[in-house]
Formats: sequence, structure tokens, C-alpha cells
Amino acid sequence: MFVTALITANIIAVKLVLIGGKVLPAAIVIFPVSYLIGDVLTEVYGYRRARAVIWLGFLCNLLAVAAIWVGGLLPAAPFWKDSDAAYQTILGYAPRLLAASFTAYLVGEFANSIVLARLKIATKGRWLWTRTIGSTVVGQALDSAVFITIAFGGQVPHLWSLIWVQWLAKVLYEVACTPLTYAVVTWLKRRDGVDAYDRAISFNPFDLFLKH
Repeated sequence: MFVTALITANIIAVKLVLIGGKVLPAAIVIFPVSYLIGDVLTEVYGYRRARAVIWLGFLCNLLAVAAIWVGGLLPAAPFWKDSDAAYQTILGYAPRLLAASFTAYLVGEFANSIVLARLKIATKGRWLWTRTIGSTVVGQALDSAVFITIAFGGQVPHLWSLIWVQWLAKVLYEVACTPLTYAVVTWLKRRDGVDAYDRAISFNPFDLFLKH
């Protein structure tokens, strides 16, 4: 679900929609789901498991982007040439947007997971809502700021407005889904008998690739 939400968000983000007088990418309907799942993974199974899934999502998304790029390079069939421009418009990625997307994803997802894991220790496992919402406030702020700055810095005026509108929409999404998060977390903890506390572990995102 995490990987599907991530890849789907990157594909549909090309469409800009008008909601409440504000312009947002269509990815707003699915991208916050990755944060919800990230919260559940960290809360129930711990940061190590969440870290592995975050990297899995990154690599799967990279594979999807590479396949789409190669597909665009292949010569179009004669009857398809008129539609080839549409393929490039919808599925083609500018290098700057790719850099913005991948960087923002890693920064935001890891910040979300680390903040939640640390808050769980600080709150001694109480007040789940403070962790899910608090981690999203930080993670989505970094995600939105990094993406908008890298993707549109120097090209679009009022960057701050774009950043805070996306951030607010994603945080409100998290708040609205808090009852669902509680239900899923409670069910998984009972089913699997797991409730991880990340004490004395390395929060280095790259530690997954290091030999222990």
C-alpha cells in the first residue's frame, strides 16, 4: 500500500486542481496515505522496519520512473505518433522535478518516522494522536518546503504560499484520518503482539546498508 500510494501520487501529480480557491496537485488525494502508513509502521513495528519500507518505496519509484523514461525514448508506432506528445506531457519528468520529488520524499518520510519514534519514547506510548499529528506536521513541512523550493525556486512567485497550502492540506488529511490510524494500530498490535519502542538504536537513514 505504501509503495502503491507513492508511485500513484507521482503519476497523478502532473494534474493541478483547484480546491477551495487554492491550486494543489492531484496527488493530494493519495500521497498523504504514505505518511499514514509510515506512522503505523513506526508505531507498531519500529523505526528499523519503517526505514526499510521507506527505502523500498524509493527504489520502486526509481524503477517506475526509469521504465517510464525508457518508454518515452522508444520510437513510436506510426499510428501512435500524434499521441506520443501526450505521453511525454503526462508521464515525462523534468530532471529538476525528479530531483525535487526524490529529495523531498526521503527528507519528509525519514523526518516523519524519526519524530514519531522519539515522541513515542517521550510520551511513554501514550497519546498516539500527538505522535501521528506531530510527526506529520514536521515531515510534511519539510517535504513541501524541499519539493517546492527545488522544483520552482526562481521560477514561480510566492513560493511560501505554495508551501503552506500544501502543508496545511496534508496535515488536515492526517487529522481527519486519526480515528482510522487508531483503529489500524490497535488491530495490528493485538494481532501481531508487537509494540516497538526505539530505544538505543541508530536513526541514521543509511544505517540499513551498513554492516552490523
